[in-house]
Amino acid sequence: MHGHRISCCTWGAGTIKGMKVTVLGSGTSHGVPVIGCNCPVCTSDDPRNKHLRPSILVTTDGGENILVDTPPEMRIQLLANHVKRVDAILYTHSHADHIYGLDDIRVFNMRSGKDMPLYVEPNVEADIRRIYEYIFRITQVGGGKPQVTFHPAAPEQPIEMFGVTILPMRVWHGQLAVLAYKFGTKFAYVTDVSRIPEETWPHLFDLDLLILDATRREPHETHLHLDAALDVVRQIKPKRALLTHLSHDYDYASMSQELPAGVELACDEMVIEIQN
Repeated sequence: MHGHRISCCTWGAGTIKGMKVTVLGSGTSHGVPVIGCNCPVCTSDDPRNKHLRPSILVTTDGGENILVDTPPEMRIQLLANHVKRVDAILYTHSHADHIYGLDDIRVFNMRSGKDMPLYVEPNVEADIRRIYEYIFRITQVGGGKPQVTFHPAAPEQPIEMFGVTILPMRVWHGQLAVLAYKFGTKFAYVTDVSRIPEETWPHLFDLDLLILDATRREPHETHLHLDAALDVVRQIKPKRALLTHLSHDYDYASMSQELPAGVELACDEMVIEIQN
């Protein structure tokens, strides 16, 4: 992690088209280590206990890169993972730990000569337009700023992109409606969730990989905690589950001894290959 590839697993024959999932960040809004914290996890030398803010990158069989969220450390994450192109961005919601790296996409505009497509719900578009107001007004020449085009992301409305069908799914982050995403038929990314509504459950079965929020050990008002996340995994039964949005509650080495088979803590820079 942060210079070291952690894990790579492949399902199925290599001749079947698939995708690569890179965990760019697996931490909470505070990140780990937490500023000023002297707990054993925050002061650990184990790189698996270092978690930047949450994001993933999905690379298609054709080499296109689809980014989910733009956290504050996005530039650091993309450099660490040697990412040279981003072709589209999907947003789960507009909290700071998910959107505050957006300015750094301008290098991809310069490289491609194209606007970056952002897939968003209407409230997320409104927040981006408010927070990044300078992007959408005429300013002085020079310096550069992101060039973006908004596209709708709505629950149960599939998005066809680069040969991949992406299904936005409704989940609840406390009282806030946010999006989870299913890529193809075998992978789902469900972060910042405290409740999965009835209509979303059918889309989560028969997965090879589930990346799921499990912020801390104790119950939380707006996130799944460990026991709740494990209960979801027991019901869904994915082949592999990675727990993400992790706080400093979790020491990787000791927690790995407690988790059931097929369930792991996510680590930054994990790479998983999935065959659809």
